[in-house]
Amino acid sequence: MQKVLIKAILRANLGYWDEAHTAVQQIDDPLSYWLHANLHREEGDLDNARYWYNRAARAFTDVDILLERQQILDRLEGHR
Repeated sequence: MQKVLIKAILRANLGYWDEAHTAVQQIDDPLSYWLHANLHREEGDLDNARYWYNRAARAFTDVDILLERQQILDRLEGHR
């Protein structure tokens, strides 16, 4: 799961939104829900983003998209 999510973040950062979205849809885990929310926020689908933030037990945010992805990456790599 960790490798898939890291790859999804890297793909999203390079503009491959669909690939990243497909990857996170395959994982049933709060971190994937968080990234899923981030991706929908980037897409502009804020209602869907709110749904995924709720599933991730996280508050909706307006923090920079890339900064939030770095926060997810840090969590995946064990940096709190």
